[in-house]
Amino acid sequence: MISFAVGVILVILAAACFFGAGALFKKIKSNSYADKKLTASRNIAVVFGIIFILCLFVIPASIHTVEAGTVAVVKQFGRAIDTRPSGMYFDLWFTREYVIYDITVQQEDVKTAAYSSDAQTMDIEMVVQYQIQPGHAIDIINNYGSLVNLSNRIQSVSIEKAKTVLSSKSAMNIIETRATVSPAIEESIKNAITNDYYVNITTVVVTNIDFSDAFETTVEEKMIAEQQKLKAEYEKEKAIVEAQKELEVAKLEAEAIVATAEGNADAKLAISQADAEAIRLKSVEIARMLGFTINESKSGEDTVYSIDFKGKSAEEIAVISDYLKYIEYLSAWDGKLPTTYVTDSGASMILPSPDNTGTSDVTPQS
Repeated sequence: MISFAVGVILVILAAACFFGAGALFKKIKSNSYADKKLTASRNIAVVFGIIFILCLFVIPASIHTVEAGTVAVVKQFGRAIDTRPSGMYFDLWFTREYVIYDITVQQEDVKTAAYSSDAQTMDIEMVVQYQIQPGHAIDIINNYGSLVNLSNRIQSVSIEKAKTVLSSKSAMNIIETRATVSPAIEESIKNAITNDYYVNITTVVVTNIDFSDAFETTVEEKMIAEQQKLKAEYEKEKAIVEAQKELEVAKLEAEAIVATAEGNADAKLAISQADAEAIRLKSVEIARMLGFTINESKSGEDTVYSIDFKGKSAEEIAVISDYLKYIEYLSAWDGKLPTTYVTDSGASMILPSPDNTGTSDVTPQS
């Protein structure tokens, strides 16, 4: 603040000149000096008055205020010599000039036309925000002259890089990946605006991409067609699912019917087998009642009964034969029950044990 102190001293000297000239006038008026001395005193008073008037204009014009959020470049006779941060300074106005630069975030609204890789035209709008580096304010004024020139250069670089990024993508790709367009352009601009620009790029945002009406109509029709295709595929898949569901239901119903039929067949088989076994045992009892000789033997887990027909009349043999034929009839239901052979001399049969459902063999007895 040395320059400001100098200004204060000049103000004090100007005030002293003013009051000294006034005191001198009073002294000349109160004492009757000679005409020669009066003239000299008047000349001195005029000089003091002129000095006071000059100070009255020069001093306020030489006090400079640098507001917060700005930096001043001090130029002496047209040459940048120093910078001033925010504060109050005193520099003689006719020797030094203050050029104020805004160091807050600046915003550039950029509009331009561009082409995609498939030659589709588009109008783009984007916002570029940047902040100058206060320590390089002298470099900015020496290299660019003013912030306006620097701003124009930043706009030109931003437009060039945005066009480069967009020209590497197809129009449909730009539409589908629009969220990635702004970051790609921002990165490209930041890489291009190096330290030679003495600014920091803070944000780049693409606010609008407007394609031609014809292309937008084509895209809209394509999207409608894709939606209709997706709807058709969905309905087709839905129909397939419904058909598969109905098929499964039909299969389950058929399986239930088959299971029921098989269950009924098994039940009938079990009944017929039980009937055959009961009749077989009954025939053995009747043969005993009629006096036939019954021979028993074991064949594995089965019990073998042999009926001896020797010495019996045709009527007695016929009674036993009827039972044995009925057993053969029941056994033929599924081909698993024993087969009985009857001869005039005798018959043999095998009765399975209660937990054995295997086939039974009958052999003739001679």
